[in-house]
Amino acid sequence: MAATARHYDVILAPVITEKATLLSELNKVVFRVASDASKDEIAAAVEELFKVNVTKVNTLVVEGKTKRFRGRLGKRNDVKKAIVTLAEGQSIDITTGL
Repeated sequence: MAATARHYDVILAPVITEKATLLSELNKVVFRVASDASKDEIAAAVEELFKVNVTKVNTLVVEGKTKRFRGRLGKRNDVKKAIVTLAEGQSIDITTGL
């Protein structure tokens, strides 16, 4: 089955931070995902795009901060993240890209 366009719309970008790097030692990978994506859609997209087995998906929504720019109030966009747990012995090399 070919990767559908929806899979590329679900997974937006990898999250590369210190915490995400520490999680990679536990077979977990963190992605920024579409705000309307379900856990099942995220698992299917990761399995299809990276050819790995997903055992668990945890999601969280980070609310955008209110910031000031030149005296005016503005709000950053909300971001949905997914922490994907991979099957034992599998990994995803984020640096290679899709």
